[in-house]
Amino acid sequence: MEMTFTGRNISVSDRFREYVSEKVGKVEQLAAKVQRLDIKVTKEPHSKQPDTQLTVELSVVTRGPAIRAESKAGDKFAAFDQAFAKLLERLRRARDKKKVHHGRHTPTAVFEATGGLDPVQTDVPLHVAVANQHAEQNGQVPDENPVEIRRKIFPASKMSVDDAVDRMEMVGHPFYLFVDDATDRPSVVYRRKGWSYGIITLDEECQDEETIETRHYREQAAAAAAI
Repeated sequence: MEMTFTGRNISVSDRFREYVSEKVGKVEQLAAKVQRLDIKVTKEPHSKQPDTQLTVELSVVTRGPAIRAESKAGDKFAAFDQAFAKLLERLRRARDKKKVHHGRHTPTAVFEATGGLDPVQTDVPLHVAVANQHAEQNGQVPDENPVEIRRKIFPASKMSVDDAVDRMEMVGHPFYLFVDDATDRPSVVYRRKGWSYGIITLDEECQDEETIETRHYREQAAAAAAI
């Protein structure tokens, strides 16, 4: 397996290269068709937190979508270990997704999923309430800094719901935006408790929230293969 090392604001030592080389055999055990592993080390020279000034990003390049993981720490060896553990877990998930899962998953109702959340303050704007709650959880005094809203644009990729689940797990995100090839509508798939997933699709003609389908992962593919 080919490996590439990139350092930003930091040199990548031979000792670090050897350390990585001793561990990457596990990647090939979980993903036999790996073409390349990219390792990027970034140092933030003006970081106010020394224990997170180094970031290690790992990207496994295969014939399909890339699988990525990253972590921050005070030194590149610790950051690599943390990122590598995340990467192995995502590789295991990608491998397991190739198998058809059996068993039943009971969908969680909205009131069950949100029952443990604190009520939102109604006497202040929503963005202020969220900022204050976040500051209190981190032991900080709420300030007047504005809450950032960042907009991103992604290419509109048309695929099945099952493929969207695979893509989401490979990149390690809790949700994934795509165009459902069955409905031709922009949709989002998201991770729920345990090994279950949800998909949300907007419909201008829909009057209220409703569940229109519950099925097993790769159920249709398994049925087609059995024919």
